[in-house]
Amino acid sequence: MDTIAAIAAGGGAPSAIGVLRISGPDCFAVCGRVFRSARPFGELEARRMVLGEMLDREGRVLDRGLAVRFPGPHSYTGEDAAEFHCHGSPVVLREVLAALLAAGARQAGPGEFTKRAFLNGRLDLTQAEAVIDLIDAETAAAARNAAAQLDGGLRRRLEPVQEALLEITSRFYAVVDYPDEDIRDVQPREIAAALREAEERLTALLDTCRRGQVLKRGVRTAIVGLPNAGKSSLLNALAGYDRAIVTDVPGTTRDTVEESVLCGGVLLRLVDTAGLRETEDQVEKLGVERSRRAMEEAELILLVKDGAAEVCPENRAYWEAQALLLRQVAETGKPWLCIESKCDLTGPRAFSLGLIQKDANNPAACLCVSSVTGQGLDKLEEAVSALFPAGDPGEAGSLLTDRRQEDAALRAREALRRAREALEEGLTPDAVLSDAEEALNALGELTGRTAKEEIVERIFSRFCVGK
Repeated sequence: MDTIAAIAAGGGAPSAIGVLRISGPDCFAVCGRVFRSARPFGELEARRMVLGEMLDREGRVLDRGLAVRFPGPHSYTGEDAAEFHCHGSPVVLREVLAALLAAGARQAGPGEFTKRAFLNGRLDLTQAEAVIDLIDAETAAAARNAAAQLDGGLRRRLEPVQEALLEITSRFYAVVDYPDEDIRDVQPREIAAALREAEERLTALLDTCRRGQVLKRGVRTAIVGLPNAGKSSLLNALAGYDRAIVTDVPGTTRDTVEESVLCGGVLLRLVDTAGLRETEDQVEKLGVERSRRAMEEAELILLVKDGAAEVCPENRAYWEAQALLLRQVAETGKPWLCIESKCDLTGPRAFSLGLIQKDANNPAACLCVSSVTGQGLDKLEEAVSALFPAGDPGEAGSLLTDRRQEDAALRAREALRRAREALEEGLTPDAVLSDAEEALNALGELTGRTAKEEIVERIFSRFCVGK
């Protein structure tokens, strides 16, 4: 491999400190041409910051800062590596990088430092994915989970399954290849027990997918309701600032408005939609169509009902439209909550409280909320937490958070199921081995033991340059 360099922190805008990273076989020689200190760079004490001068391509002093040397294999990448910490001027960082490139390094590609750590055995693929998850984390819970996965939490959960399958396959091949040796044959009962336990472990792991993906991506949430129900006011109350325009005129929201908020410890990706009603206004009609599409794509629906609307014969059309929308939301089969808005105003609430029943997808029935005073928002947080529970804190790091991971685990479990059923039907153990080996290969894709090159490339393409 050649030597790579990149700006790891700073470079986009002025900052107090900027960081450059270098890694590769000629790392120390390259650094020695750019960093000047009392001792040659290759002789500096490992993993200890040293003050010195950073030189430009002409050998002129550009900045004074710190450098640290990480001899391989005990470095992030597993090879000789170093970091420069200088002032965070984008000009300074670019000039130091240019000097490193002129001294023999190459500009690193996206995720190339972490890719080298994976290729050199410093990280498995789940840990490498945890690096980008940690960088992209939008909540403390997501950061904790990524940090625990980076520490090997998911790998440790998979190891018993892999070891059990390796034990079965290796002993079988030992018996076949060395028939004269005194090696105890694998009994069908042992194989069946190991397959069953492995299948159960993978099922338990796959059960974490929903929580893991909620942690990582959040929950796409559509706020729907009739015009002037208080949808935009609710979005603003949850966001903590005036994200959407609010007026007393029905139909103000013509397009979807999106905002991410933390509600009950759950990251909600809110989509405020246009009021759902029949209209001849072409612009508003487009907004209504987008609202219906947002509801179809949502993982959670917040149905907002005007709590100040009067129940009277003159409002018959309004209540019929409200009842129709209620049925449409309930029939989606998705988690949903009914929110009666404007609870700081007087008005009857018999409609929603009488007709909306608690069910598996709507555990809170109807919540009374005021976007003006904040009344009821705590109950909304509790309801969201009930729909998307955080799970056991001890699970942190052992959740499946990626579709790729889920697909590999599903294929492994399916192969184990086929192997177990074949054994139960009386087939000989050698006929079961091909499925057991297929399960091992799928698990190897998950951790990186047998990952194909295109999978590895796709994963590291998500990284920023310098990581």
